[in-house]
Amino acid sequence: MSDFILRLDDVHTDIGQYHILHGITLDVPEGGVYVLLGRNGAGKTTTLRTIMGLWRARAGAIVFRHHDITALHTSDIARLGIAYVPENMGVFGRLTVEENMRLASTTGRFNDDRLGRVFALFPAMEKFWTKPAWSLSGGQKQMLAISRAIIERREMILIDEPTKGLAPAIIRAMIDAFREIAQETTILLVEQNFLFASSLGAGVSVIDDGRIAHSGEMSALAGDKALQTRLLSLSLDAHQ
Repeated sequence: MSDFILRLDDVHTDIGQYHILHGITLDVPEGGVYVLLGRNGAGKTTTLRTIMGLWRARAGAIVFRHHDITALHTSDIARLGIAYVPENMGVFGRLTVEENMRLASTTGRFNDDRLGRVFALFPAMEKFWTKPAWSLSGGQKQMLAISRAIIERREMILIDEPTKGLAPAIIRAMIDAFREIAQETTILLVEQNFLFASSLGAGVSVIDDGRIAHSGEMSALAGDKALQTRLLSLSLDAHQ
């Protein structure tokens, strides 16, 4: 799988009595941004959580580079170089920005060049370095969540709906930041904001009812209004 950093092969995931993923097969190319789209409840978040081992696949295989990670614990998957930014951001509100960042470092210390890169991408992190995370705005908390994921070099970052509830100006800043981050790592992005997704993604897969309904180039999906409507029940024009 030299061309792919991550491969899911016929992955099935159950949550309690519910069968959520019905055989997800997905190839994520190495480098850049790959997007997962789909209606609410289609299985996008379940796919990310299954990759991270937070929910266990009942059947199928998940391969990261040449490692079968299907049955690994989340901590072992993280050690292979995969970071995860959940939809709820997972920020520790009572801890300062600095303390949140230290928790994301395997040594508890920072590389100066790496920290400088984070501050260049997200200046608010330097400004609020000693402030408790609860005092940050929604956009700043999202910046903190992403900053934790990149405080060390990662092979891949899974990010779940980073623009949810954010103002347009913050979303535009996020586009620039993601483009920078994607130059050094692979991003698997779940997103409902199609303008954001189409601005970043080279490839895209659409999940419907726990299955992959479509995979291809983002430019082709962005240019085909009929396909957008069939797969997603709306057009990208509605979000421009």
